[in-house]
Amino acid sequence: MHIRRYAHDDLARLTELTIDTFRPFYEDTFKTLLGEAIFANQHGSWRDDYREQVAGLHDPEQHRHVAVAETGGMIAGYVAWSVDPARENGTVTILAVDAAHRRARAGTALCRHAFDEMRRAGARVAEIGTGGDAFHAPARALYEQLGCTPLPVTVYYREL
Repeated sequence: MHIRRYAHDDLARLTELTIDTFRPFYEDTFKTLLGEAIFANQHGSWRDDYREQVAGLHDPEQHRHVAVAETGGMIAGYVAWSVDPARENGTVTILAVDAAHRRARAGTALCRHAFDEMRRAGARVAEIGTGGDAFHAPARALYEQLGCTPLPVTVYYREL
């Protein structure tokens, strides 16, 4: 596996990868747990939201970066992060790994790469978040294996 900097030609594939990665969460988990009305209100346009978000993830002048993992010339996944130099804080924004490359340590390599880059940019603390549902269990296991400490947070929704 080779990890490299983002190139503008990656945008379409990374957007597609992000939508494919998180489709089960939005369409199966979130919608099933909270119902159609809350889903529509909170994440009804989640695909378009990702199309917009992914396009703005890499902006080095704003301390936002993306690294891409390739295997056999194909994109296996990517990680996006930002650094706030004044606070000495880094944040992983998105980690997405293609289904064919999960459980092959691509996520581990990408997170370690992002953490190393944050450290080089002056960050002393890294933040990475995920959900508490079953869909996000592999991410929680990965982050804990990497030495991250979970902060229990509960979000409640109610249809009015």
